[in-house]
Amino acid sequence: MIGSTLAAAFVPSPNTEPRRDGIIPDMIVLHYTGMESAEAAQAWLCDPASGVSCHYLVGEDGRITQMVGEEMRAWHAGVSSWEGESDINSRSIGIEIHNPGHTLGYRDFPAAQMESVAALCRDIVARQAIAPHRILAHSDVAPSRKIDPGEKFDWRFLHRHGIGHWVEPEAIIAGKVLRPNDRGEEVGALQRRLARYGYRLAVTGTYDAATASVVAAFQRHFRPALVDGMADPSTSLTLKHLLGE
Repeated sequence: MIGSTLAAAFVPSPNTEPRRDGIIPDMIVLHYTGMESAEAAQAWLCDPASGVSCHYLVGEDGRITQMVGEEMRAWHAGVSSWEGESDINSRSIGIEIHNPGHTLGYRDFPAAQMESVAALCRDIVARQAIAPHRILAHSDVAPSRKIDPGEKFDWRFLHRHGIGHWVEPEAIIAGKVLRPNDRGEEVGALQRRLARYGYRLAVTGTYDAATASVVAAFQRHFRPALVDGMADPSTSLTLKHLLGE
């Protein structure tokens, strides 16, 4: 079994299978548990009836538990897509980070937990050669379904520890805002940039529900000060800077 020496325990989940076509993981997907306790999350991730699992679970105290070997396919991403790839579970290592989530009392991620997430990601990256722009949120790969790990997760902290792709978000200022039902070339240009970054989004020139979901996912990850699904100047400029424009 391939795993991190940082894990304090191995609690095997039955919800796993071989990666398809011998794919070697080249992504990390970060989640929150969305449950009242890490113990409840661990039990759920080990329950055959749940149909879900992850490679690692990180408690609020920083304790890391491995549940699936990195060489195996865990069931954590569900219906998802990134850079045109749809079987994200076969391509990724899934890390569940305990936090009650938005419906049970969403709160800041403690320092000890963030330190462990950073150390674990650093270890995985070193062994699996994962590129910074492929360390993602569940909401990035499934923006119409998921919002985790959410706007309180500290992506800036990870980047300062050498993990992930990040630029400092542009300040929120007055200016033109693209919003649902807008149409035209500016909307199309926004959609093209989001798709070029990796999000699954059709370029239609219409600011539809899918576009609003992707913009909100982008904001949760890269501009968390305001998550409203509308492309204000701060959102659009931050996206351009991430693309090197």
